[in-house]
Amino acid sequence: MKFGLRKPSLKKSLKARTTGRAKRAIKKALIPGYGKKGMGFIKNPKKAVYNKIYRKTTFSIFDLFK
Repeated sequence: MKFGLRKPSLKKSLKARTTGRAKRAIKKALIPGYGKKGMGFIKNPKKAVYNKIYRKTTFSIFDLFK
């Protein structure tokens, strides 16, 4: 488990801002429950717990400027 500052990735950041939006819109229209709060825990509890802890223990360089 990582603690502290995350290393920023310009490539991943750009990909998340562009391709994900269209895919999420399509999935939300087709799959009931997609994007609803708590669905990640139902689908894969181990990954959901890891991600929750990761987000609480790390921070981005961009968080410092908020």
